[in-house]
Amino acid sequence: MSESKTEAEVISFPKDPKKKVSSTEKIWGKAVYSLGYTGIPSILIQGQRRLGITPTQMNIIIQLLDYWREPSRKPFPTKRLDVTAKTIQNNIRALEKAGLITRELRRTAAGDWNSNIYHLDGLVQKVQALEPDFSEARRKRKEAKANAETPAGRRVKSK
Repeated sequence: MSESKTEAEVISFPKDPKKKVSSTEKIWGKAVYSLGYTGIPSILIQGQRRLGITPTQMNIIIQLLDYWREPSRKPFPTKRLDVTAKTIQNNIRALEKAGLITRELRRTAAGDWNSNIYHLDGLVQKVQALEPDFSEARRKRKEAKANAETPAGRRVKSK
């Protein structure tokens, strides 16, 4: 019996596959993007006044969001804002009163006070509650644009 050997074609994989560059990286550049970024929902920015959030409170929220990298690990920031500690405390209290954040006091193993943990569940729920209004507004804008681009005799009458 004769043995026949079949040679298989070897296909090499690309050594450096092209990674798709995100739009955020395109805007800010690779060097800036590589140091991290924070996701802030557009509804939070656009609905700031509707949520009753002042500019200082919005800055505090953005700082908290920058520390919130994992859903299960709540943020516990250090001080990075150029305002007094009292200003931060007063605005944190106002955000708590509005139901947007909850502060959790922490102690070290030695019993000393540690940095606070902030729960943003209230903020998340209130932003999610705005979504239907923003979706409806987007739908109406899209419909109005399509209506404006359609010749008068071919337009669908809205109810």
